[in-house]
Amino acid sequence: MSSSEIRPLAGCPPTPSLPHQGGREARASGAALSRRSLIVAPLVLAACGFAPAYGPGGVATTLVETVRVADPYDKNSFDLVERLEERLGRPNNHRYDLAYTIRTEAFGVGITTENEITRFNLKGVIDYTLTDTATGSRLTGGQVQSFTAYSATGSTVAGLAAEEDAALRLMRILADQIVARLIAASAAFP
Repeated sequence: MSSSEIRPLAGCPPTPSLPHQGGREARASGAALSRRSLIVAPLVLAACGFAPAYGPGGVATTLVETVRVADPYDKNSFDLVERLEERLGRPNNHRYDLAYTIRTEAFGVGITTENEITRFNLKGVIDYTLTDTATGSRLTGGQVQSFTAYSATGSTVAGLAAEEDAALRLMRILADQIVARLIAASAAFP
């Protein structure tokens, strides 16, 4: 029996056929559109004044190796400073100071019927301020926040390792948010 000879079951209304979407032709036209978009996108972005932040003359070049991050005081701040220096470089020409305060809090989110917590969310909030070392004036600042999660099942050692890994991931996420905001504000820096 061919597909054109398929009949509905007795007592069932006929199903309208849907238009065919797919096949080689549909993929080829979608791929061509994507290739065209990739070729045209840089031209459109250049025409609107877009320039890469880290490119020659980009706004982020004023931050590279010029921001001195406040000294770390615990494991979380060490992880934060490490990521900030990884993204911005260690300061050779100390031009800006970045001060920060870190707050973290763990919340139990997975609770068993025996009232044991099996999963935690680790929330982090960082307040930061960037100041000009020459004038002492505040250039920008704000607050970033995010969260990560970890499982508390298994052995005590596995739970502690999961908690430490979640804290490291959280500090990296928050550091990346700070860098993104610094880059966005850096066009107005002296």
